[in-house]
Amino acid sequence: MSLFRELWEFMRARKKFWLLPIFLIMVLLGGLLVLAKGSAVAPFIYTLF
Repeated sequence: MSLFRELWEFMRARKKFWLLPIFLIMVLLGGLLVLAKGSAVAPFIYTLF
């Protein structure tokens, strides 16, 4: 959690709030990749793309 806190403090101090949507999309895509690798949800994820 300290990584997210430091990232938030960096964005707040440097006024780089436009980075937030990019990081959120990267986290969501990473989560999809983890789910698609070896779970029962994988066939449903493949139909999204």
